[in-house]
Amino acid sequence: MGKIKRGGYVFITWVGDHDPKRVHVFREGKEVLKWNLEAEVAIDGKTTKKIKKLIAELIGEGKL
Repeated sequence: MGKIKRGGYVFITWVGDHDPKRVHVFREGKEVLKWNLEAEVAIDGKTTKKIKKLIAELIGEGKL
């Protein structure tokens, strides 16, 4: 499991999890988004420009 805190959100991924590769995004202990990293679309929840920007930064840093 990878857990990263950034911008008021917690981003969690699980190693060896089933496809599609995704990240779970939490805010204040509640899951707000499940994001498909391969297709770059929301699986569940609602995305924002801020969350998309943070995900892009984390991908660029090799953390997702």
